[in-house]
Amino acid sequence: MIMIKSGTPVNLSIPDHKKLDRGMLRKLIRLSGLTVEEFVDLLDM
Repeated sequence: MIMIKSGTPVNLSIPDHKKLDRGMLRKLIRLSGLTVEEFVDLLDM
């Protein structure tokens, strides 16, 4: 799955798996410009 947000320099390529490895998830969070804490806060919304 490719996630694109116009106006940002990075497009995220997300593997289509039921589970992601912890390292892959952290890398995707970092590439998105978020911290792990910001990501977790967004999950709680």
